[in-house]
Amino acid sequence: MSHDAYNSYFTQFELPQHLHIDLAALEKSFYAQSRKLHPDRFAAKPVAEQEAALAASSALNDAYRTLRDPIARTEYLLGLEGVQLEEQSRAATDAAKATGTAKKQVAPPDLLEEAFELNMALEELKMGDDPDAREQLEAARVKFTAMLAELQQQLEALWSRWDAAVDANDAAAKGSAKDAMVALLNRRSYVRNLVRDVNAALGV
Repeated sequence: MSHDAYNSYFTQFELPQHLHIDLAALEKSFYAQSRKLHPDRFAAKPVAEQEAALAASSALNDAYRTLRDPIARTEYLLGLEGVQLEEQSRAATDAAKATGTAKKQVAPPDLLEEAFELNMALEELKMGDDPDAREQLEAARVKFTAMLAELQQQLEALWSRWDAAVDANDAAAKGSAKDAMVALLNRRSYVRNLVRDVNAALGV
């Protein structure tokens, strides 16, 4: 999916192309635009106008939901910058579910061994072979959940780097922040999936 940086969700809400955004301003603009598109305003209008307003309202809701969510906002902005985060994309997830195949996921090298041990513990829990498997998974859940929180802090620091680079119109700094965000989002996606698998196995 390609995005037009000049007609983006950010411009729709008159916001700078920043990752730290004014959520109150976003909400205020959203409600102001929503009122203009309310169905009651178009009840007496031709069907074509009613349908256009409905489509515009749906697009507005999508834009608002995307910018309000920190991860979706980051992924969207990277999309504006030409980055396709295919591994994280909902389309890739849906396609994997539909075909019954595993979604391609690049493991961060430093997590390969831990992920292998985690998968072994998951298998042992399923088979009921190892009484220590549940305890091992509980410890892994705590560790990887804490890792997710740490990754969120690192991501927010990168937002600040990005915003400063945008304000300074520094292409090199933007590129550096962008590359770092892509790597961090890939790592976050991998860790989040590990947490999801452990939670499912433990019935959390």
